[in-house]
Amino acid sequence: MPSPTYELFREAMAARQQIVCTYNGHRREVCAVILGHTRGEEKALTYQFGGDTSSVLPAGGEWRCLALSKVSDVELRDGPWLSGGSHSASQSCIESVDFDVNPDSPYSPKHRL
Repeated sequence: MPSPTYELFREAMAARQQIVCTYNGHRREVCAVILGHTRGEEKALTYQFGGDTSSVLPAGGEWRCLALSKVSDVELRDGPWLSGGSHSASQSCIESVDFDVNPDSPYSPKHRL
């Protein structure tokens, strides 16, 4: 059974909403693009465009892989859907893709949003 955090991320993806959350003690502003599991752990591939991070967030944002067990204080909000520029490298964050917002997803998601 999916966690409440997983369900909120799925809801945000379906509605193309931004997510504001805390991850490893840092407030982050992200758009979730892929949702699924790696070795049984719920994970999300996100594009972080604002907030804080333990490393440097480049101007314009950067791709981030989030373990949902480390996410708290999730809020969904309206705002521009951001997913960066072209993404040419294949993702290694999620082994089993459940949801993908990309209509041309090469990952064979179980569900398309």
